[in-house]
Amino acid sequence: MQNDPFSQPAYTDSFYAAIGGHDTFVKLIDVFYDGVAGDPLLRPMYPEEDLEPAKRRFLMFLEQYWGGPTTYGEERGHPRLRMRHMPFRVTPEAKDRWLFHMRTAVDALELSPLHEGTLWDYMERAALTMVNSPSAV
Repeated sequence: MQNDPFSQPAYTDSFYAAIGGHDTFVKLIDVFYDGVAGDPLLRPMYPEEDLEPAKRRFLMFLEQYWGGPTTYGEERGHPRLRMRHMPFRVTPEAKDRWLFHMRTAVDALELSPLHEGTLWDYMERAALTMVNSPSAV
């Protein structure tokens, strides 16, 4: 079994580990929230004056989703993403602003094309599912 290439770390690491683990996800979250902090459409959706609690929740969620620590589930239970976002008016415009800031954050990671594509595909699909209101126009 020692010579089995599929048992080597490159094949068995989680996505979380493969892209650099905790430090990579912290950078993703920090860059993303730097954008959100100054965004007039998104910032009001975060009721806390301090964005640190939101950053921590999103970090825990993404780490668990991608194969890292299970802290999110232990502290908050099932993610129930649509339910948790229902109190906020998430329009197509808000989704686009969210993706704009997330694109900046993903690009800052300088991942391999495969890892970048995997992460970005998830972010686009997740953002689309959060839309719960029509355009503000």
